[in-house]
Amino acid sequence: MSQVTSKLKTGKTVQDYIDEIPVWPDGTQLTKLPLTGMQWRIWSLAVAGKFFEGLVVFMTGVALPLLDKTFHLGAYQNSIVTAATLFGILIGATLLGGMADIFGRKTMFIAEMILFVVFLVAMTLSQSFAMLAVCLFGIGLALGCDYPTAHMVISEAVPSRGRGGLVLGAFAFQAIGAMCGAGLGILILSVYPQLDAWRWMFAAAIIPAIIVVTGRFFVCDSAHWLVSRGRLKEAEAETHKLLKREPQYPKVVALQDPHVSEHSGVREEPKRHVGVLFNKENRRATYLASIPWFLQDLSTYGIGIFTPVILAATLGTVAATSDTSGIVNKVLMSAKGTLMLDVLLVVGILAAVLLVERAGRIQLQIVGFIGCAAGLALAALSLIGGGHDMPLLFLGFMLFNFMTNMGPNAQTYLLAGEVFPTAIRGYGAGFAASFAKIGAVATAFLFPILLKSIGTQALLIGLIVASLLGAVATWAFRIETRGVLKDKPTSDVPLT
Repeated sequence: MSQVTSKLKTGKTVQDYIDEIPVWPDGTQLTKLPLTGMQWRIWSLAVAGKFFEGLVVFMTGVALPLLDKTFHLGAYQNSIVTAATLFGILIGATLLGGMADIFGRKTMFIAEMILFVVFLVAMTLSQSFAMLAVCLFGIGLALGCDYPTAHMVISEAVPSRGRGGLVLGAFAFQAIGAMCGAGLGILILSVYPQLDAWRWMFAAAIIPAIIVVTGRFFVCDSAHWLVSRGRLKEAEAETHKLLKREPQYPKVVALQDPHVSEHSGVREEPKRHVGVLFNKENRRATYLASIPWFLQDLSTYGIGIFTPVILAATLGTVAATSDTSGIVNKVLMSAKGTLMLDVLLVVGILAAVLLVERAGRIQLQIVGFIGCAAGLALAALSLIGGGHDMPLLFLGFMLFNFMTNMGPNAQTYLLAGEVFPTAIRGYGAGFAASFAKIGAVATAFLFPILLKSIGTQALLIGLIVASLLGAVATWAFRIETRGVLKDKPTSDVPLT
C-alpha cells in the first residue's frame, strides 16, 4: 500500500458541502436545496449523452433494412451489424469507463463524446460493410464509456436527497431519444424516401453532438474524484465552482480527505484496478451491480425478438417486397409501431423517478423483476395450445415494458454508480455494464437459434426464470444507497 504524507482530517467532505442548505449572514435560510447553475449544466450535458444513445441505437434498428439493401448484407453480416454496437458497449464500459478513475470524470466525459462524433461522421460516409461494422463498434465504445461516466458526473455533483430522481431523469432520455429517433426516421423517410436515407438519419445528430462536446469543456471536474487522488486544493476550487451562487455560499471550502488515517495522519492511497472489485470490502457491491443487470438484459433484449409479432398484430402486415418503396414502407411501419411501444417505457421511467427516493432502489428493483415475470407469464399464457391470443400477448409485453423501466432497467443502472467507493466507481460501474452486455450480445446471437430449437413458449418461460432469479439476487446482495454516496469501501454487511 503506497503512503504519502498528508494533513490530518479537517473540514468537511465534498458531499457535506453539496448537501448543505445555505444560510446567509442576514439570517436568510432556504427551506430546500435548489441546484446551482453549474449543477444544472452538468445534468443537462449528461442528459444529452443518454438522449444520443437512445437516438442512434434506435435509428440503427430502423435503418437496418436500408443498410441491408445498400450493402447487400447476408445473414452473417446482418448478425454482425445487430451485435456490433452492443459488443462495443461491452468493451467500452470496462476499458473506457475505468479510465474515469485514472484520468478524471471530466476528461472522459469530453473524450467519449468526441469519440462518438468521430465514428458518427465516419458512419454517414461509409462505403463498405467493413467500415459500417467498425463505425457501429466505435459508436458502441463511446456509449459504453457513457454508461458509468454520465452517472458519475451527475451523482458526484448533486445533493444526496433527490440524487436518484436526477440520475433516473437523465436515464429517461434514453427512451425519449428512441422516440425522437422514430420520429426523425419517419420524417426523413417521408421527405426523402430513398435507400440512402439512413445517412441523413445519422447525419442529423452530428451538429447537436458537436455542441454537446463544446459544452462539456465548460463544466467543473468531480471534486469527489480529485479528493480520491489526494488533490485537495483542486477539489476545493472545483467545489467552489460547482456551488457558485448569488450571494455566494459557501464562501470558503475546506475539505477533509477520507483516506487519511485519523491516528497517523498518513494518507493511504486507494488501490485502483478491476481486481479490487472482488476483495472482501467490495465484492458484495460487485455482485449486486452485475448479476441482476445481466439477468435484466437477458429479458430486455429477449423481448426485442418478439416485437415484430406485436407490430404485425397491431399495425397489420406489409407484403414482402424488395423494391425501394416497399422497403421504405416497411421501415415506416416498424418505426411507427416502436414509437407506440416506447411510450410505456417512458411512463415506466417517470414512475421510477417519482418513487425511487420514497420506496428505495432495492424495493423497486425486486418489485420490478417480479412484475416483469408476471408480464412474461401473460405472454406465455397467450400461446397455450399453439394459438395466439394477441390481446393477452400485447398486454403481457406492455406490462413488461412498464415494470422493467420502473424497476430493474432503471435501478440496475442507478445502483451500479452508487454502491462503489469513489476511487473505483468507474471500474465498478463499467464492469457491471459490460457484464450485463454479455447477456445482451449472447441474446442477439442465440435467441434466433433457440426460437427454432425449443420454441417461443419455452423461451418465454426461460425469461420468467431469469426475472425471478434477478429478484432473488437483488435481495441476496442488497445494499440500499438511498441518500448515500460512498467515499470508502462497503463492508460485507448488507445495508438495508
